[in-house]
Amino acid sequence: MPRYFFHIKSEDTFVEDLEGVELSGEKEAHAEATDAAREILSERVRKGEVIDGHEFDVHNERGTKLFSLPFRDVLRFH
Repeated sequence: MPRYFFHIKSEDTFVEDLEGVELSGEKEAHAEATDAAREILSERVRKGEVIDGHEFDVHNERGTKLFSLPFRDVLRFH
């Protein structure tokens, strides 16, 4: 099974995912990034922290960037 890496970045920070997660495909990697972003955002909201400006850069095990997912894109307002 392929391994995907979920690096978190913003304008002034970068947190590298050194472990990654084995998932069956890119669709599952997108779902994993969405769930993780929602979890991170909910914790930041509880702490009263800024929630905008962060995103996941998702890479495969060869280091190829597959997609970016801005955290704000996982929020629903309606």
